[in-house]
Amino acid sequence: MVHLAALPGTPNAHLSVDQIADFAAAEARVLINTGFDAVIVENMHDRPYVNGRKPPEIVAAMTRAALAVRANAQTVGIQVLSGGNQEALAIAQATSLDFIRCENFVFAHVGDEGLQPTAEAGPLLRYRKSIGAENIKVFCDIKKKHASHAITADISISESVEAAEFFGAEGIIITGTATGKPAAKSDLSAARKTTKLPILIGSGVTPDQVQPLFDFGANALIVGSWIKKDGLWTNPVDPDRCELLVKARKSRA
Repeated sequence: MVHLAALPGTPNAHLSVDQIADFAAAEARVLINTGFDAVIVENMHDRPYVNGRKPPEIVAAMTRAALAVRANAQTVGIQVLSGGNQEALAIAQATSLDFIRCENFVFAHVGDEGLQPTAEAGPLLRYRKSIGAENIKVFCDIKKKHASHAITADISISESVEAAEFFGAEGIIITGTATGKPAAKSDLSAARKTTKLPILIGSGVTPDQVQPLFDFGANALIVGSWIKKDGLWTNPVDPDRCELLVKARKSRA
């Protein structure tokens, strides 16, 4: 995971777009050089997030950063927080990325940035069709972290996965309750029993968990905290921690 520095217009912004892109490219090189298979670009430093459509300066800056990362990695995805899924598709198409990460693909929930009342699947896949971006895969969070799912408490993980697959998801992302919190093995197991789609784990991955997560049916692991200095997502990527995580993956083979 490459967490972009705060983008123009957000509360913590202090770098130029060129600097943001250069730092993103440098972190992507560390990840690829230490053995990671893919990179996801995300604007996590834009907190506090505003749900919905994104202003042009955010889209432009993320496009610039995505281009810089794409030049250093073969497989790249993007997530635009929060709820910027059409923007993510547009950036991905313009910069030849491979996939996007989508929140709220099916069902409503209450995120820490507010109510997300409309499932993204219908408008998002129609938009993808309209711009000719069907080659860009959509990987979807299920009962995502940093959210309350009380309004869908009667819908199980399995039922959510079934709905996402029925609506056209091309990958399922299972998370814990928050950034850095591990996903429940029971959630992963339930999802694996429900679908043959790729399943990605989207939070709380550590070297000790690599083997068990793959054993329980995960196809890929998204890591954005443990690989940073001192294991804090706000810190720069730590090459030594990256190598330890990749070593844990290779020891499984």
